[in-house]
Amino acid sequence: MSGPGWFRRKPTKKRGLALTGTSAALVLAAGVVFATVASPGSHASLVASEGPAHATRPLEPAASLQLVSMTPAVGSRNVNGASPIRVQFSSPLAPGSPMPTLSPSIPGTWAVQGNAAVFTPKVGYFENTKVTVKIPGGLSGLVSAAGATAGNGGTLVSNVTRSFTTRSFSTLRLQQLMTQLGYLPMTWKPTSAAVISPADARAQLSAAYRAPAGTFSWKGSWPWTLRSQWKAGKYNILNVGAVRAFESVNGMTMDGSAGKAVWTKLFKQVAKGQQNPNGYTYALANQHYPINLTIWHNGKKVLHSLANTGIPASSTADGTFPVYLKYVFSHMKGTNPDGSKYDDPVWYASYFNGGDAVHQFDRYSYGSYQSLGCVEVPYSVAKKAYPYLTYGSLVTVEGPVA
Repeated sequence: MSGPGWFRRKPTKKRGLALTGTSAALVLAAGVVFATVASPGSHASLVASEGPAHATRPLEPAASLQLVSMTPAVGSRNVNGASPIRVQFSSPLAPGSPMPTLSPSIPGTWAVQGNAAVFTPKVGYFENTKVTVKIPGGLSGLVSAAGATAGNGGTLVSNVTRSFTTRSFSTLRLQQLMTQLGYLPMTWKPTSAAVISPADARAQLSAAYRAPAGTFSWKGSWPWTLRSQWKAGKYNILNVGAVRAFESVNGMTMDGSAGKAVWTKLFKQVAKGQQNPNGYTYALANQHYPINLTIWHNGKKVLHSLANTGIPASSTADGTFPVYLKYVFSHMKGTNPDGSKYDDPVWYASYFNGGDAVHQFDRYSYGSYQSLGCVEVPYSVAKKAYPYLTYGSLVTVEGPVA
């Protein structure tokens, strides 16, 4: 016999025949069997036999279980980690059958649904996770309803192992959540059918894999130099600045990359509705003569001043960069174009590109190429700019390079 049921059937007790003298007779209610037992040395012979009128045929072993399919598909690498896992078999499963196991293990429940074993996660798997489903076979493995009834058969021949991998989280969803918390200079409004409760952890995780529909709108007045760099659903410099700002607020390493630590913290802050305490700042250093610096905060222009940028031998490169280092007071040291060394005390330095920073430096005049790559402004301007230029704030340099 095959399967785990053979040991479930209790052995039937045999009743002994009563012998009287040299012969015995067994009388059955539904028929008569005469058996003569001869004296020692003789042969027993069958006199007559008639079976029961309605004999019960012994139960046949149940057909072996076969694995038909699995959802997510075996080997797939584009899986939403919040989705149920469904393992389909060739026959209905017994209600009390053992269930598959998952590695890595996460909170959730297995249930029998007809021919399938279905796992519903409490929340789900994180991005880029390889999930292994182990399906037990043999005597201690899954058993079909037929096998449980027959007490024999209805199991997988042996253990089966299958796996799949979850996909990366959606850039669009990252932008939506960063916008909701004030780390991007816009608003996002979901369609009525796409509203997700901030406290629904599983729904939030599912949306991280597949962003819901909605619309972004700019909040306040922002220059084209910032607006033109925004790309919904595509990674861009606004994303980098937003992630750096988020990392700074939460005491994390500022690399501008939304890894597991960032997403984990982001889900928690969305659930709590914790907004960016610094607001959104953008600075533009325009190298068209006269060179100037303009700063916007929360959609409003808050500062405009003449500034100096780099001389031909040490120019200020065009581009957009996030603020990554700040000092209220420090010494800038280096080598002048003529080979001499400098050690200059400066106030209110906000570094955005290598050694380039917005900072105080006293000059006779402003509005031209005079620095060694930095954006120089008067002391009063630097002091006002410093609290606006928080970590992750974007600084754009544009115009003719000296």
